[in-house]
Amino acid sequence: MKKSLMWQIVGAFVLAIIVGLIFGERTTFIQPLGDLFLRLIKFIIVPLILSTIIVGVTSAGDMKKLGRLGGKTISYYLVTSFIAITIGLVAGFIFQPGTGMNLETNGAAVEPNETGGVVQTLLNIIPINPIEALATGNVLQIIFFAIFIGLGIQLVGEKANTVQRFFDGFAEIMYKITGIIMTLVPLGIFGLLAPVVGEYGLSVLLPLIKLILALIVACIVHAAVVYSFAVKSLGKMNPLDFFKGIFPAAAVAFSTCSSSGTLPVTMKNTQENLGVSKETSSFVLPLGATINMDGTAIYQGLTVIFVAQYFGSQLSISQLLTVALVGTLASIGAAGVPGAGLIMLTMTLAAVNLPLEGIALIAGIDRVLDMFRTSVNIIGDASASVVVEASEKRRNSSGPAAEAS
Repeated sequence: MKKSLMWQIVGAFVLAIIVGLIFGERTTFIQPLGDLFLRLIKFIIVPLILSTIIVGVTSAGDMKKLGRLGGKTISYYLVTSFIAITIGLVAGFIFQPGTGMNLETNGAAVEPNETGGVVQTLLNIIPINPIEALATGNVLQIIFFAIFIGLGIQLVGEKANTVQRFFDGFAEIMYKITGIIMTLVPLGIFGLLAPVVGEYGLSVLLPLIKLILALIVACIVHAAVVYSFAVKSLGKMNPLDFFKGIFPAAAVAFSTCSSSGTLPVTMKNTQENLGVSKETSSFVLPLGATINMDGTAIYQGLTVIFVAQYFGSQLSISQLLTVALVGTLASIGAAGVPGAGLIMLTMTLAAVNLPLEGIALIAGIDRVLDMFRTSVNIIGDASASVVVEASEKRRNSSGPAAEAS
């Protein structure tokens, strides 16, 4: 069944590209299929995140274990994000995508004030009204709310057992609904991808082909080197098995350009294909869908170099270090929704005094770039869950021996 689904997804990809190239913009009539799939995914995101995070926190057992899980997860995400933006910078210097180009920006408007900065992003994690956060689908605030519900259940103890059992059952229901929606993945991918291919075609890609190729190569290098090393050395898993297991989620991420929207599929793949426990995946993956944006970090580093080369600016070592630091923080603050990376790029460009008009140069192909960086984002989430799971298993297996000695 799993192999069958994988080949159905591959077939949907190929068919979408063929139909998009043949029919061009007329493929918009297929869009309702993609919209149907997206609505079904969005329909389960909020209850899935709320229930699974609460279950993940309550099943951690104690505060020390919860802190340990959080520390490992966030540390992994920070390290891989910093490596990712470094790879993006290196790819920019190697491919030189912005040199010798003459692109028209068509007077595209640039809005540099769309991000409130890192401090405001951190403050915005705390919901003023948790119910409003649930109603509007503010993922970071929902995670904050769910973590504190879980902590409260643990602190109350026996009197809260009924509440804990409710969320355990609720999470199981959401897993089942996710399984049903998973059967529609090939149809959704076809409905989402064909109109994109039809709209953009090949003509809009050719002037910026070096930038697209640089991003693709950087994403492949990051996944093939960093994630392979992590899952093999730290997660004790064959990298080929890892990539095969997470492929369906990566395909959905490629089509939807949304880390948060792909979360239900990512959770199902990591649990069923990669053997990650619900306890670990319920905590690591929702957190990763909102703060782990390795693909966005690669994009930040690469596009900053692209803009600098286009405008003939030379970046100093200190400016490059600033890009690496700000880009890492910006990728963490980026929302897991389509186009968020373009907005966060304003912060990185402003940090090194590059013209914000550079954003208009790549706005036309941002959707194409978004596909690749989002796939890397969710593969990174899955690699973190594998690494954290293996770490917890090693600790548990060595626990009794340590106590006996």
